Amino acid sequence: MADNRQGGERRQPRGGDNPGPRGQQRRGPRTQTPMRSGPDRARRAQPQHDADSDESAGTRGPSIPPDIEAKDLAPEVRRELITLDKSTADYIARHLVAAGRLLDEDPEAALAHAQAARVRSGRIAAVREAVGIAAYHCGDWAQALTEFRAARRMGSKSVLLPVIADCERGVGRPERAIELARGPEADSLTGDDADELRIVVAGARADLGQLEQALAVLSSPPLDPGRTGQTAARLYYAYAETLLALGRDADALQWFLEAAGADTEGATDAEERIGELA
Repeated sequence: MADNRQGGERRQPRGGDNPGPRGQQRRGPRTQTPMRSGPDRARRAQPQHDADSDESAGTRGPSIPPDIEAKDLAPEVRRELITLDKSTADYIARHLVAAGRLLDEDPEAALAHAQAARVRSGRIAAVREAVGIAAYHCGDWAQALTEFRAARRMGSKSVLLPVIADCERGVGRPERAIELARGPEADSLTGDDADELRIVVAGARADLGQLEQALAVLSSPPLDPGRTGQTAARLYYAYAETLLALGRDADALQWFLEAAGADTEGATDAEERIGELA
């Protein structure tokens, strides 16, 4: 889905993007997605399929690979399904696991699996969150926003404020994203969750042409160049992009170098940016 904000098309969202997200691969909210399994979450769906479907409801969801089992679902999500009968709970669990496996490589297919789970259990927070995450990966900000809001109403324990604020940006309401960051929920965020939100808010400021304000958001509290990991890399990258937009090329190069050093998961194209500026 095209994005008309500064930075062009969004790719692989992860709870916030920088003011000019060239190369910023975003991978859904920082918190573990509800459809990810435990130790097996890195496995990918195999090409073989079975005929698993919701025949009794008169609908047919996407086929689930036969190697996927309900027990693969994260235990805390399985507990949310305890009020359902076993066959329905297993059906939903398998769709959520399939969605988790496909999320990075085929987000449209992941969304179809999450939506199939929602058909059978639309009143469970983890299911609505799963649909939101998949829609977010697909760039469907409006659907993602609806699902995340529903998950919050149903008592989701995930930190969803940064991704909700980013969805507000996606649907063209950067002012709303900034407003969300001024509330008590935002004040309670710490660590990577707080950084996710300030990346989003800085992006919203940049959407409005307020680059100096964006830089101030990213630098308060001051950046710690000793950190590593995806959130730190994206934070440094956002800071570098903002500096570059302000014409401070030498400073931008320094922070692209910091982003590359922190980026242990390939979340950005910081190394390419360094080559462009060096």
